[in-house]
Amino acid sequence: MATEPSWLSTREDRAWRGSLRMHSQLSARLNQDLLQDSGLSASEYEMLVVLSEHPDGRMPAQRLRSQLLWEKSRLSHLMRRMEQRGLIARESNPADARSAMVCLTPQGRNAITEAAPDHVLRVRQHFIDLMTPEELDIVTAISDRVLAHLAELPEIEDPADC
Repeated sequence: MATEPSWLSTREDRAWRGSLRMHSQLSARLNQDLLQDSGLSASEYEMLVVLSEHPDGRMPAQRLRSQLLWEKSRLSHLMRRMEQRGLIARESNPADARSAMVCLTPQGRNAITEAAPDHVLRVRQHFIDLMTPEELDIVTAISDRVLAHLAELPEIEDPADC
């Protein structure tokens, strides 16, 4: 006999659906603004940020994929597109011949350097500046708690790796 699910209360449903709508609409707005302001997609920007945070601007593709939480096919497709635009380059990985190093090019570093100030302005405009410092602390605490819970669960397998 199946047990009755513990349906969300009106309050819980409002919080859950509100967070989904907020995330979806905020992401769409920031993505649109980013593309208009810099010509970079949100995915391109995200990859450039990760690479630019490494001292030498390079990292193994597998570690990049893991850090971005992307499927192998998504990373490969985006890397091809970004390589064609001159934003990144691939080099052989001296530590692992089976994988490539993804390297930020001077053009890629310039793109992220130019895009970041406008993107941060938009993040402030559409998110940060709408909250008090106390509310920001609450959002941070909630995010940290959910992320810590999710980190304790088994890793989600990439279907491409099976």
